[in-house]
Amino acid sequence: MADQVLYQRPSPLLLALEIPRATADAAVLGPAWPVLRLAPHGDGHPVLTLPGFTASDVSTRILRRFLRSRGYHVHAWRLGRNLGPNPETIDGLRSRVRQLTDQHRRPMSIVGWSLGGIYAREIARAAPAAVRQVVTLGSPFRLRERTRTNAGAFFEALQTTQRESYPLQRPLEEARGPLPVPATSIFTRSDGIVPWRACLEIPSDTSESVEVFGSHSGLGFNPAALWVIADRLAQPEGTWRPFQAHGVAASLVRPAGTAQDPGP
Repeated sequence: MADQVLYQRPSPLLLALEIPRATADAAVLGPAWPVLRLAPHGDGHPVLTLPGFTASDVSTRILRRFLRSRGYHVHAWRLGRNLGPNPETIDGLRSRVRQLTDQHRRPMSIVGWSLGGIYAREIARAAPAAVRQVVTLGSPFRLRERTRTNAGAFFEALQTTQRESYPLQRPLEEARGPLPVPATSIFTRSDGIVPWRACLEIPSDTSESVEVFGSHSGLGFNPAALWVIADRLAQPEGTWRPFQAHGVAASLVRPAGTAQDPGP
């Protein structure tokens, strides 16, 4: 019974409002851009961005533009549409990580949207020396077999992968423990695609969940999410502290210290 509460499918209303709410997220980006220009600058380290299921690098174009404005060497994944964790995608990601590691000779941060965030976490587990930190956007890395989502093909891709040689969600995330690198999960309780509770980090000294207000489909250009990403990436290498919102951001962002609560 507890699992059914923790992983309840988003309501049909939230699903129906996904596109209008994502449009609203995009509409406020322009007015918010002068404020986003005040977001912290980084040290120029490489950042790899990974799109969500069925999306391509087009979906992360605004995110990459913003991060470049903060001084980072930002890279697209260059693997076309994200059609799930098939052998071509897995091999392509391995090659991309090796290429960027050889190019920059320093650890990279990875920002992954939805399924792209699950890839990011797997890369960090497989090659922690190559990864500085991971930031995920609406990534349901705590999905279970009986979890219901509003992305049937997405969930089927995950289930298929479990039956193949690449164990994306086996064992359960709780049994695997925290990532070996700092990790921030950005989520929204009004997610119309995946259960937001499946996006919550397992608390540790270097992991956190941060709530923003918006849609799943707009997280990659949600102004509050962009601010959080900039703040997280700007931390000096080898250091990490939980996110703290100040000023206007405090009304738009909520560090989810109590987000493990299974209540509605």
